[in-house]
Amino acid sequence: MVLVPGFTQTAASWRGVNRILEESCEVAALDVPAKETFAATAAALGRQGKRAVYVGYSMGGRLALRLALDQPELVPALVLVSSTAGITDEAARRERIASDEALAESVMRDGVDAFLDRWLAQPLFATVPPDAPGLRERRALSQRYLAHCLRVLGAGAMEPMWDRLPELAVPVALVTGKTDAKYEKIALTMLERMRGEVVHVRLDGGHALPLEQPAVLGGFIASFAARHG
Repeated sequence: MVLVPGFTQTAASWRGVNRILEESCEVAALDVPAKETFAATAAALGRQGKRAVYVGYSMGGRLALRLALDQPELVPALVLVSSTAGITDEAARRERIASDEALAESVMRDGVDAFLDRWLAQPLFATVPPDAPGLRERRALSQRYLAHCLRVLGAGAMEPMWDRLPELAVPVALVTGKTDAKYEKIALTMLERMRGEVVHVRLDGGHALPLEQPAVLGGFIASFAARHG
């Protein structure tokens, strides 16, 4: 099993989930590499993780989805946590690209610590425990890496994958938090577009489920992998 983290996160963010999965699975949590394009980054993750059940959170989910579409032979099953297939509206994409560029400029100007303080203060992460795994390791990320993720791996910069969702022929689990209304709506729309074996699971919590509910999320992923891995 391969775990792919979200924006501003490292492999350490999966530590709580890992404790559950390693009881029954061979697990590798990866850091997201800094490649020249979104597609190249997904391919690089595939070279590292090889054939496995891929689990991606947020940005990591978008990358795992792209890998499953481009190289389905590497992904026998897929778990997408609080993720999306991209932004299809061109005006909304341009707006998101501009917003991410402003964020990239701010991290280059103000530094990683100041940027992360503002990022984690968003209402989206209000339910993340102060002792959640991986928070300390984020501080070691470089300004250039975070800016790169915003400019190359952002939801606006990536090519939308909605039209390709019917291509998925592997079992897929879409996992969202019960208080994350935005991503629950996205998951339900993705569910409608997929033609294969797909399930939507709602867990107690918000957007950052790997940090908020690691044991519950890990338990679900382990059972899903036991059935489909």
